[in-house]
Amino acid sequence: MPVTLRKQTEEPGFKEITRQYPDVPPLVILKIDVQRRGVCYTHRAISVMDDSIHQLRSPYIFGSRDAQLKPLPESLLLRDGTSIIVDPTPVEKNPYTVDLVDDKLVLVDNGEILEEVEYWPKPDYYNKKTSSGILMSYIVSARPQRLNIFQSGFCHFWKNDRGCLYCDIVTHFKQQRDELGIPAKLSAGDVSETIQEALKEPGRYTGICLTAGSDTRGKESFDEEVAFYIEILQAIGENFTTKKFPSQLIATAFNEKQLARLYEETGLLSYTADLEVLNEDLFNWICPGKAEWIGYQEWKKRLLKAVEIFGRGHVSTGIVGGVELAKPRGFTNENDALKSTLDEAEYLISHGVNTVYIVWVPKPGSYFRDQQNPSLTYYVRLAKGIHDLRVKYGLLIDYDDYRRCGNHPDTDLSRVL
Repeated sequence: MPVTLRKQTEEPGFKEITRQYPDVPPLVILKIDVQRRGVCYTHRAISVMDDSIHQLRSPYIFGSRDAQLKPLPESLLLRDGTSIIVDPTPVEKNPYTVDLVDDKLVLVDNGEILEEVEYWPKPDYYNKKTSSGILMSYIVSARPQRLNIFQSGFCHFWKNDRGCLYCDIVTHFKQQRDELGIPAKLSAGDVSETIQEALKEPGRYTGICLTAGSDTRGKESFDEEVAFYIEILQAIGENFTTKKFPSQLIATAFNEKQLARLYEETGLLSYTADLEVLNEDLFNWICPGKAEWIGYQEWKKRLLKAVEIFGRGHVSTGIVGGVELAKPRGFTNENDALKSTLDEAEYLISHGVNTVYIVWVPKPGSYFRDQQNPSLTYYVRLAKGIHDLRVKYGLLIDYDDYRRCGNHPDTDLSRVL
């Protein structure tokens, strides 16, 4: 059966990169490239999508390259059991193709079948509703081994148009609210009910992750954000008999008092505050709201303080890998960008703060909508560089690894240790 042809690119492709980096598993390299370029589905691939057994796209905090809410597969599983957080992408942007060939779902590039894939299995709780009448899939979304809670889709940095330049959280939040009726803010009761139902599938989930936009309000800045996280975390904790439960919070860089409250008043085990880009000048440009309210150096200080509270290896910061090369003020050379990023990452990792990256995807709802992310070579080197630093300093990342997250190429490499 013929497969869809894709336009050749001038830069080295997947197979060439696997030859250049034999110490990086080919499936990790393929996963990076699929995230970097996105996917499109043939009619054949869509024909075997079954919403009774496959997980379709559920509410997410960020949008996709197609800027639509089509009922497509949520994502893909590879043969090694790891997941790809795929991004549905218009065909003119040269994505990978998901096709059905000889009754098997496959990834195709330039007419060549590269790998067999599967759609994510649908959680049992997805068709159920809370006692307030809201679909549970609108309250808690799932990855194969993790539960995600996006308790608010608004970021207050956008109130004066100071949101991060790569980010589409507010435009996507409005789209989901208007087209799907997603609640603007989740209730603790709905969250507790949904977690209780999800945990009826024993052994499926290994962690719970919470994240939302920043909320600057409060007696001290971000007090209201902290209070809401505490409320939601306490509601989740109602479903556990232990004081602490496997959990990660991805939030703003809070001050010491706020961090202590999160640790002492909830079952939270790990804390993440994303710097987004490891360069102070670029941080000030790309993340103006974060720069205005906290600042680059203070953000780093708060991460180090969090290590004292949550413990070494239980604190991390995320970066949007490749955004450091954004035009017109980013690095113009990938080697310079890589060195700068890894130098800053080493400082953080050596002080007990994990650094992870996601592949930058220019979204239609962001200021960087028309930009191009870096080469596959760059992302492979970045993944290897960050992973090697964690090995050097003996820093574990099991709360945000290939099983629990699946969205960090560098933590995918932790399974080879």
